[in-house]
Amino acid sequence: MSGSQDRTLRIWNAETGQCEHTLTGHTNGVECVSVLVDGRIVSGSLDRTLCVWNAETGECENTLRGHTNAVRFVSVLVDGRIVSGSLDYTLRIWNAVTGECEHTLTGHTDAVRCVPVLVDGRIVSGSVDRTLCVWNAVTGECENTLRGHTDAVRCVSVLVDGRIVSGSDDRTLRIWNAETGEREHKLTGHTNAVRCVSVLVDGRIVSGSRDHTLRIWNAETGECEHTLT
Repeated sequence: MSGSQDRTLRIWNAETGQCEHTLTGHTNGVECVSVLVDGRIVSGSLDRTLCVWNAETGECENTLRGHTNAVRFVSVLVDGRIVSGSLDYTLRIWNAVTGECEHTLTGHTDAVRCVPVLVDGRIVSGSVDRTLCVWNAVTGECENTLRGHTDAVRCVSVLVDGRIVSGSDDRTLRIWNAETGEREHKLTGHTNAVRCVSVLVDGRIVSGSRDHTLRIWNAETGECEHTLT
């Protein structure tokens, strides 16, 4: 499954490499795609909407409207609902069945760029306003604001133990305690903005940067173990 600036999504057969469906309906580039618990697909677009698609037929079953700027990130909550983050500074929680917006999460003062879900069901968002917010997915309230980055937060992932790792245009990554909001480690070494971060199966962290490198980090010590050039 892929989304493109050509305004479409495509579903591919991983064995043959053939495109099985081309999903059309968005009127601007597709920025993000996730899979719902029932197997359907949800996409977010520069056209300010999300679309829910039937993965078997390729048909759009619902269009979710409410954001007033581009939708840049979408995730699926543990209860099957959808959470989206937008350049309109907000997040929205949607009912995946009805398409109704249940909560609008406000508090960021600039674009929301990443929205992963914590293991306990809460939401964490990273923003160009240099902060991360931890949200209660039931009430829509911000429970904690994590401050420390000195430039835009571009990427966030959840560690296997429930902690949070964020990457920023300030060239660093930071590891946070999701309960207290305390910063446990500041990971330094990249010489340009950090744009993506993921967690390996063994719990280590891998980051990608505009300095043309990837780095693998020990999540316990915060030390860089390898630089991939």
